[in-house]
Amino acid sequence: MMTSLMHSIWTVVVFIVFIGIVLWAYSANRKKDFDEASRLALDDDEPSDDSTKKAD
Repeated sequence: MMTSLMHSIWTVVVFIVFIGIVLWAYSANRKKDFDEASRLALDDDEPSDDSTKKAD
């Protein structure tokens, strides 16, 4: 009896944490930070010399 109660409580706690993470990730306040993070890999790249030359 006690084990099933603890499993039930643990399931509810994990579900609440999951919902909290989803709400945090999709909140409007985080959009700017996630947009900046999505561009990080592209911001540091410099064009190579081959890409600036025109093909003959």
